[in-house]
Amino acid sequence: MVIILFILFVWRGIVIAIKSEDTFGSLIAIGITTMIGLQALINIAVVTNTIPVTGISLPFFSYGGTAMIMDLVAVGLLLSVSRNSRKSN
Repeated sequence: MVIILFILFVWRGIVIAIKSEDTFGSLIAIGITTMIGLQALINIAVVTNTIPVTGISLPFFSYGGTAMIMDLVAVGLLLSVSRNSRKSN
């Protein structure tokens, strides 16, 4: 279920980047989506023993407060880009 939620997060981030009105908003959206998506992918690969242990925590499930705050700030920026994007279907 967690993997499906991260896939949906990445998909929605890409949609936000595509619908952004300006280049800067699009770059912010794709950067935040890539950052969180790659962090989740690396953590899932470590947990499934596909790659060696790296020490990267799973976004939004970290036990550290600073990582959680930075992830939430990044998602806030992503939501801001989404709010100011085109309203087309």
